[in-house]
Amino acid sequence: MTVDISELVRLRSRHPEAIAEAAARRPRRPLLNSSGRLMIVAADHPARGALGVGGRSMAMANRADLLERLCLALSRPGVDGVLATADILDDLLLLGALDGKVVLGSMNRGGLQGASFELDDRFTGHRPEDIERLGFDAGKLLLRIDYDDPGSLTTLESTARAVDAMAARKLPVFVEPFISRRDEQGRLRNDLSAEAVTKSIAIASGLGGSSAYTWLKVPVTDNPDDMAEVMATSTLPAVLLGGEVGGSAEEQAGAYEKWRGALQLPTVCGLVVGRSLLYPADGDVAAAVDTAVGLL
Repeated sequence: MTVDISELVRLRSRHPEAIAEAAARRPRRPLLNSSGRLMIVAADHPARGALGVGGRSMAMANRADLLERLCLALSRPGVDGVLATADILDDLLLLGALDGKVVLGSMNRGGLQGASFELDDRFTGHRPEDIERLGFDAGKLLLRIDYDDPGSLTTLESTARAVDAMAARKLPVFVEPFISRRDEQGRLRNDLSAEAVTKSIAIASGLGGSSAYTWLKVPVTDNPDDMAEVMATSTLPAVLLGGEVGGSAEEQAGAYEKWRGALQLPTVCGLVVGRSLLYPADGDVAAAVDTAVGLL
């Protein structure tokens, strides 16, 4: 699919209500289909200033290219939907690419990549009322916890209130938790050890006044053999996040094998993967997406 940027700009400038109209007429489906599995393509990175993929620092900066990759991914059999921020979802609504798909709105984007306030991760994206108004199917939020950074407490409290607001609307919310810390250069790093991921799951599962609509979005640990014990920490349904996979075909194949094993666990219901599928090492988006779908 070739994206006509001029037409998108024309609609946005002359008929901005077309976005709400497209959302109102969008055919919807249940979050889970009969297979009970979920394959979501993620594209919420740009709004955090995270535009790099592998060694390409600006890979996601071309919006037409990103939209074409997303439309291709969403057209592949077995892909259930997309996770993105409002600007991208609005474009996809205008393109008709979200019809019959699961749509997850990205909620907190305030913790910009590399910023001193990265862990004071304000909710600057979709609000619960926006997700409800637009008829989207769920929300997603990121919860990074650094025991040495007071900004994490603000994010924890805001996350709990977002969980409450989503539950009040009977809308699922996917919580992506990490134990994080800064390295010697001050860059934020996520701890993927079994102990850290276990703690992050335990903390995230207990947020808010109800966990009825809470899902987890979790990484595969450094040692994939630990995942069975790690995922036994909670009964909440979970999806695996793809994370940033290295640029080589070998590294991508290794990631697929890690996901394959973890997908056999009883609480794991699917995958949410972004850059490694949209910008694969060999450039073949369709093949990368089809391989990921095959893991389910």
